[in-house]
Amino acid sequence: MTPKTFTDDLHLLLQILPRRLKTALGAVPQYDLLEIILDLGRSPQARFPGRSVDLADEPVTHDELDQIVAALGEFDADNRAGIEGTLHRISALRNRRGRVIGLTLRVGRAVMGTIDLIRDLVERGDNVLLLGKPGIGKTTKLREISRVLADDFAKRVVVIDTSNEIAGDGDIPHPAIGSARRMQVSHPEKQHSVMIEAVENHMPEVIIVDEIGTAAEAAAARTIAERGVQLIGTAHGNTLENLVVNPTLSDLVGGVETVTLGDDEARFRGTQKTVSERRAPPTFDAVVEIVDHDEVIVHADTARAVDKLLLGMSPGGLRRMLGDTEAASVPRDGNVVSIAPDTENAAMERGRPGRIYLYAISRDLVDRVLRDLRLDVRIVRRAEQADLILALRSRAEDPRLNRILSMTGAQLQIVKKNTTAQIRRTLQGALNIVYGIEDHAIDTAIRETEAAINTAITRGIAVELAPQSAKVRRLQHRIAMRSGLIGESVGSEPLRHLVIHPKR
Repeated sequence: MTPKTFTDDLHLLLQILPRRLKTALGAVPQYDLLEIILDLGRSPQARFPGRSVDLADEPVTHDELDQIVAALGEFDADNRAGIEGTLHRISALRNRRGRVIGLTLRVGRAVMGTIDLIRDLVERGDNVLLLGKPGIGKTTKLREISRVLADDFAKRVVVIDTSNEIAGDGDIPHPAIGSARRMQVSHPEKQHSVMIEAVENHMPEVIIVDEIGTAAEAAAARTIAERGVQLIGTAHGNTLENLVVNPTLSDLVGGVETVTLGDDEARFRGTQKTVSERRAPPTFDAVVEIVDHDEVIVHADTARAVDKLLLGMSPGGLRRMLGDTEAASVPRDGNVVSIAPDTENAAMERGRPGRIYLYAISRDLVDRVLRDLRLDVRIVRRAEQADLILALRSRAEDPRLNRILSMTGAQLQIVKKNTTAQIRRTLQGALNIVYGIEDHAIDTAIRETEAAINTAITRGIAVELAPQSAKVRRLQHRIAMRSGLIGESVGSEPLRHLVIHPKR
């Protein structure tokens, strides 16, 4: 559906303007007004999407600026003020002596329907990070997310409201956030501490935070996510690529570290010895790039998208667009595939990697194994989302685990110990479950590889294997490496195959 304005309280913003500006604004359409610009000695301007309109020929005066400031009261430490009970934001420009010489009056609106394109991510409990240029609607979406989760799903939602931008000015939150609670932040530098305070003192199920911009805030976001609280936020940057190369904020998507590989591993991967890898699991499960008010690019699996970026590949992503009667779900660089809104989530599922739920298993260790083996697998937070449940053997008889299995019908795989070696062995054995590779095909490939290794060792010659898919070849590579031999992929698809070389 087309988003509809819930309220903008524009008349309350106009009340604080000098009479000549009220009159001038009455002569222009106001439904898409973004902001009013008042700079000393310049003509006042009204800004709309893609255009600006001069409101008068006479320049703005000191008296007019002082009149507006007097009507607002004091500005906060970040040079922002508001109008009580509204979502409008007024920001000041000052000269060296601290006097206001310019004002930006930003129109705040509560809009219904702005999260239709990402509602599935929000409803299933994902931690979601919104990216986009200023004025694209990130904060507007946070308001509706707050209201939907608090009112429609009866969740305990706490909004961390720096500068009162999400829930408006004054002590009573604006109705746009529904029954969500709001914690005000007295100074921008304290946002990270208020984020932690919210979790420790108020037992939220969801935290909403705008403009994560410092290392301390990124660390607080990770702490919140690790405590099992759903986190919805925005950050500086237009795309996922911007975030990955930002040293301050890259931790939000797992962080980046430089790793030096051994000769065999570099040869196996087909890369240089020094590579960039994701350091940890992402804080946010999904990243949404807001292209326009009715268009987004969704990275539903942040870890997978970041790993592809670090390998020099496109991160992919699904382009979603909202029309009057239907949403379109489109590969980022592909052709349009139109689908109805209520089936969009199902379309997202097609082609999604295997999904694993961990029971008493270290996520960091599993994440490391998935990266090492390049497995196309996503770790999920809820058991009902999983295709496969990975559990520690000592906890295999837990009543809770048995309830999960009976409820979900997911396949169970047992890990003897919480070590990378045991996890790697178990996941390799489960390849036929996660990827649908037939047992006999894997068994045949393994037997052929082991026979070739024996021949290469005993006779000292290179042995060619039969052509296999890329996934089976990777498995053969690992078997050869465990025996201290080198496997080399040669030929072109579909005849590409492995050659096992003897020790030199």
